[in-house]
Amino acid sequence: MSDTALPLSGRNIYLENIARGEALARLLEKVGPAASLASETVPVAGALGRITAAPVYAAISSPHFHASAMDGFAIRAEISFGASSIEPRALVIGVDAFPVDTGDPLPEGTDAVIMVEVVNEIDSETIEIEAAVAPWNHIRVAGEDVVEGELLVPPGHLLRPYDLGGILAAGVTGISVRKLPVVAIIPTGDELVAPGGDLKPGDLIEFNSVIMSAQITEWGGEPYVYPIVEDRLAAIEEAVRDALERADIVLVNAGSSAGREDFTSAVVKELGELLVHGVAIFPGKPTILGVGNSASGRAKPLIGIPGYPVSAVLALQEFVRPLIAHLVGSPDRENESAPAVMSRKSASRPGMEEFLRVKLGEVGGRLIALPAKRGASVISSLVGADGMVRIPPSSEGVEAGEEVRVELLRPLSEVRGNILMAGSHDNALDLLASRVRERHRAVSLSTSAVGSMAGLIAVRGGEAHLAGSHLLDPATGEYNWSYIRRYLKGREAVVVNFVQREQGIFLPPGNPKGIASVADLARDDVTIANRQSGAGTRVLLDHLLAEAGISPAKINGYGSVETTHVAVAMAVASGRADAGPGIFAAAKLLGLEFVSLGWERFDFIFPAEYWEIPSIQQLIEVLREPSFAKSVEALGGYKTELTGRVLTPPEDS
Repeated sequence: MSDTALPLSGRNIYLENIARGEALARLLEKVGPAASLASETVPVAGALGRITAAPVYAAISSPHFHASAMDGFAIRAEISFGASSIEPRALVIGVDAFPVDTGDPLPEGTDAVIMVEVVNEIDSETIEIEAAVAPWNHIRVAGEDVVEGELLVPPGHLLRPYDLGGILAAGVTGISVRKLPVVAIIPTGDELVAPGGDLKPGDLIEFNSVIMSAQITEWGGEPYVYPIVEDRLAAIEEAVRDALERADIVLVNAGSSAGREDFTSAVVKELGELLVHGVAIFPGKPTILGVGNSASGRAKPLIGIPGYPVSAVLALQEFVRPLIAHLVGSPDRENESAPAVMSRKSASRPGMEEFLRVKLGEVGGRLIALPAKRGASVISSLVGADGMVRIPPSSEGVEAGEEVRVELLRPLSEVRGNILMAGSHDNALDLLASRVRERHRAVSLSTSAVGSMAGLIAVRGGEAHLAGSHLLDPATGEYNWSYIRRYLKGREAVVVNFVQREQGIFLPPGNPKGIASVADLARDDVTIANRQSGAGTRVLLDHLLAEAGISPAKINGYGSVETTHVAVAMAVASGRADAGPGIFAAAKLLGLEFVSLGWERFDFIFPAEYWEIPSIQQLIEVLREPSFAKSVEALGGYKTELTGRVLTPPEDS
């Protein structure tokens, strides 16, 4: 087969739209019956997390003798009958009563134990009892736990720590389990560089194999990672042929789409059978499902995993995880889930099952889900997510206030400790979130950069604990108060200053276009990156443009928006824009020039009913630490003399 890229006329443009369930069914049917992997016998002590290949029966009863359940004296119960406080019964030690400790076998001829606490010791040879005991009182009878021959665990059982103890207690030391399925991972791409390598423009760090290996290990597989394979058809085919001999499942990462160097579908067709090329899920549509033939003739799953990291994660979760469970004969290890209420509307494309990443927190007794970033290439959207919501292909999205089922990516107990902040973005928020977690392990600050106005609306709707806002009222020159009255009308609010910060214009190093003021943004040769509508920075820019008599329609790129200061700064640093509004700290972070437009106040706004929540007070404690203020000022472009102070509205408001 040719090593060169396939010409357009020779490419098999996939993009089927097979439903996820149907695609998986095709694969499992072709792979064959469940529990098809060979078995092996391993020591019970080393079998944690393995899947039983056969039923496990008790070799002995547990306990295998009648045992005392208390410290005391073993007796024949009938000799105690009639004993009372009025007519106590004397027993001779070693003749009528025999000292036993918990777990001791019963002396022959005894069938009950009297606790030492209720015995009167007359002398070294005699005790006295004041009540009768029933036969088998305080005794663990033989087989109380397990009876010889009893089923302990069935086949297809995931062995847990206490399973191992129970099996050993029943006299079993070796156990038949399914062999760990070996999953080969073949990363492909000329642009890939191993972590730690030198990066040139166009290079990408190859980290998908690390994520995939960890997922496979978590699901009971054994990953086998190949070195990076270049984008040559013959090289990929050679690696896949080798993997089909070594592994039970073969994954080719990247090259599953329809580009000039996407060879995976051709390799699957050459070495086996292509079953599915394109699944109706987002992210993850370019997934390829097929089988490849090993030298022995055995058909093995051969799967093309998309290169974008979120797509790769979801393709593994939806196809490789159930495939591993199928091969070892166990139920699929699904994520735990919990009901939550969506904080805002999220549209979705009909015909595609979308996996919406969300942040979670408990607000007013409800679990609230805030949508996170949605791109298939944005691995940070998974790092910062607490769960995922499946939007079915029949839906156009989810509405604000709609109850959804969230598949948890973090334990629910951890999620409940989240403080949800909706509103404006600021670099120092990351510092605050880190410091809060250091001080209070059960508390996390989870931020959603939706803009100041949207933050206030989220607080009004009970969808966040606090809003982060820096909205300027041009009529008064005050920050936030008029907007609080407008959006939180009738509700008592507590306003705490977070920081004062310097706003300005981001410019490339050297300021090649000589931009010196807001007026220069209207020049024909200048293109900006902007913030979203409702963001405090956008409100400030609009105010300054109005003061200068400039219509937003005159600004090239005015409608090109980013949701964070760093994203705007990155647009300028990468050459996508000549300028953009934002804070000094972001300019400093990326080495940009900066034209100052003045200082502003960024406040936290809490509904009064949330103010006394312990986690909120812990957040405020951190905010007021002198060491925190010092760290914030070190970022550049911040003043902290008001930080942590509860503010009161101006007298004329």
